[in-house]
Amino acid sequence: MTDPGSAVLVRALAADASHTSESVRAVTARLIRDGSLAEGIRLPTIRELAQHCGLSTRTVVAAWGELRKEGLIATNRRGGTVVAAAGGVPLGRPLAERDLLTGSPDYALQPDLAPAMLAGLHTDDLNRPGRDYITDRLRTAVCDGWPFPAEAFVAAGGGSEGLFLAVDAAAPDGALVAVEEPVMPGFLDTLTEVGYRVIGIAADQQGALPDSLAEALRRNPAVVVLQPEGAYATGGVLSPNRAGELAEVFAAAEVEPWIVEDDAVGPLAVAQAPSLGSWYPERCVRVRSYCKAFGMDIRTCVIGGSAELVERAIRARVHGIAANSRILQNALAHLIGDPGTAALIDTARERYAARRAGLVAALRKHGVAAEAGTNSLVVWVEVADEQGALLRCARHGVVVGSAARSHVGAARAAIRVAVPQLPDDPRRLAELAALLADAAASTHREFLD
Repeated sequence: MTDPGSAVLVRALAADASHTSESVRAVTARLIRDGSLAEGIRLPTIRELAQHCGLSTRTVVAAWGELRKEGLIATNRRGGTVVAAAGGVPLGRPLAERDLLTGSPDYALQPDLAPAMLAGLHTDDLNRPGRDYITDRLRTAVCDGWPFPAEAFVAAGGGSEGLFLAVDAAAPDGALVAVEEPVMPGFLDTLTEVGYRVIGIAADQQGALPDSLAEALRRNPAVVVLQPEGAYATGGVLSPNRAGELAEVFAAAEVEPWIVEDDAVGPLAVAQAPSLGSWYPERCVRVRSYCKAFGMDIRTCVIGGSAELVERAIRARVHGIAANSRILQNALAHLIGDPGTAALIDTARERYAARRAGLVAALRKHGVAAEAGTNSLVVWVEVADEQGALLRCARHGVVVGSAARSHVGAARAAIRVAVPQLPDDPRRLAELAALLADAAASTHREFLD
């Protein structure tokens, strides 16, 4: 080894199971940022790392390239590769180039889909006639980890499609739909565009509020949409105690609605939240999305729960004609069970959590109120005037979302900042927080002369 301190890096990389370039980059970056690898420490050569850690030289080269872009390491012609001085760290790509609106994932934190697709091709049923609404491999992969004993499963497209499909299966045209707020951006627009009437259910740190749910149930909605994992929550996730309270509210209702649970976080969740399906398996389904974790092109979510509602969802999707590709389903099954993918998702979960907490803390230093749930894919920033804040951000090339689009009725003025592509660099995060703080105080007035 070129420096005794670099033995820390070798031990950490040798213990990492995924052996991907992103995991090498993530482990090394963490050790640099927490001070385990101090400024000026000379790192092992690429060949030494590959030999001692069971890595390919190509993997190390790719990781080192990303670390140089982040300014965390530097390579000198004579001195080898060393941990860079903190003052020399560049700010990275501009804020305007980051997707802070739609929540597109950080593509560097997603697995390589090529091995998964190859695994998906390895089936005796490839190109055979018939439709597998869910393949045996995918059913086996999701069954043990489902939050309640599901009567049936079906695979559908991405999470947004699966959520709407479940609601469409549960509610007739023009029916009343109750949704836990705030909801997924665009979901309310879709519901109203196709003719559903929508009412909101308020939530706090433990999930949907029992009194608000009871009030909604008195209006006899056909379906209630809950968010146990809190993908867009301002607070936490559904707690076991709150789940029991909600179950009691459903039990007291005069008319039993269908229950659809939206799990947009999927494998990125810190911990799986309880399900109302534990009390009502015959009228509850959970829709689990995998796109944020594994990539948009996996194009497969899983709906599991009530056999009747799953059968309705199958018929609602082009009258039962449509079924997801066996290749995509089996590729998803491979990703769910792959240890290397699991290690990468662990890294993504940690990075997203750090970015989320970092932005909230930076905003609070400016005296700006900001909230985000444990699993939330967004940070909600309180503002004086929503339109004024959106326009002020846009003038700086930063596009963020409107809180009003995620609430049924009037909501306090706020803007929505997507978490996945937030910067890691504290200085870049501070720059964004300052911009948002300025936007939070701005107002918009229109004058007609």
